[in-house]
Amino acid sequence: MKRKQSGLSLVGFLVVLAVVGFAAYIGMKLFPMYQEYYSVRSAMKGLANEPGVGDMDPAKIQDLFFRRLYINYSENVKPQNVKFERGDGGWKMRVNYEVRRELVGNLDVVGRFDSTQELMRHGGTD
Repeated sequence: MKRKQSGLSLVGFLVVLAVVGFAAYIGMKLFPMYQEYYSVRSAMKGLANEPGVGDMDPAKIQDLFFRRLYINYSENVKPQNVKFERGDGGWKMRVNYEVRRELVGNLDVVGRFDSTQELMRHGGTD
């Protein structure tokens, strides 16, 4: 018994198209949040490589950090999200923030981001 193979029906194609479209919509909502997090991480790593950063005043370090974020158009990280702790040989910088984006109707997607970076006296990430 031979069966005739048939391609994708119109209804099947529309279902696949709807699923792919919804996944793309979710991706468009999530991508900027993670792109901003990558910018935060890059700014923190750049600060860690700054010579003498471990001896700087936290206000000066925070100013340098936000200058780097300003270049990347970061809008969700605020000064109250940045904390410093004195550690062995420098500072420990912690950035903890939350991003909320509208998804569909009254549903939101929330991203919580928390990153820590050691800032040593001589620069570098030792």
